[in-house]
Amino acid sequence: MKEKQNPITEDGWGELSRLTAARIALGRAGSSLPCRETLRFALAHAQARDAVHTPLDAAALAGELTADGHRAIDIRSAAGSRAEYLQRPDLGRRLDEASRARLLAETGKGCDLLILIADGLSSRAPALHAAPLLRELMPRLREMGLRVGPLLIAREARVALGDEAGEIMGAKMTAMLIGERPGLSSPDSLGLYLTAAPRAGRSDAERNCISNVRPNGLPYPLAAFKLAWLIDAALRQPTGVALKDGSAADPRWAALAARQASLVRN
Repeated sequence: MKEKQNPITEDGWGELSRLTAARIALGRAGSSLPCRETLRFALAHAQARDAVHTPLDAAALAGELTADGHRAIDIRSAAGSRAEYLQRPDLGRRLDEASRARLLAETGKGCDLLILIADGLSSRAPALHAAPLLRELMPRLREMGLRVGPLLIAREARVALGDEAGEIMGAKMTAMLIGERPGLSSPDSLGLYLTAAPRAGRSDAERNCISNVRPNGLPYPLAAFKLAWLIDAALRQPTGVALKDGSAADPRWAALAARQASLVRN
């Protein structure tokens, strides 16, 4: 009896595909992708679309942050809906009137650092990663003796929304934790943007960014260390293109990275 031939031509890099979420070693069926890979692509595309269009559950996030001992304030941009937010990026960079009034009522106190948690282009990212990241970050900020303002949960927000909020709140710098544009293997990636002396009109060249914060990307302990290192450096010089990330040269980074690698292996 003739042995049935496998219609799928497997890729020689198949062994490497176990080590990455990247779309490699897909194989082929004739001149097309195998059915399994076509279905995986459709699922990844649907997950990316859901990440963009699903509203952030601000109440659930506030509850988690409150349980960790934080005070959270709910704000939103001038975009009146998710659809308008996606079509009008400029509105996502400005506070709406109610949020501006809410923050103005908090003025007079000032702070060294104002942390905003924003939906951005992936509501999944802050919902999943903001609270565990802050559990790693806050002890470092306390060791540095920084005055941290109330946490702001920002909906329909772009990065620059933190400039206006930080200016109103009298913050020396802002850290924006925001959902990044989802990829086909990363619908839940969180980005961190640090801006010194925030005020409306700041450019992206005046910020420092840490990208891909999530367990399958840059793990929480390493992301918190890197952000704390940049915050400490920003106390002495402006953020932006002139501030280079030297956290990996710190001896503590190597020890932390080794510990994380050990956890992954085990």
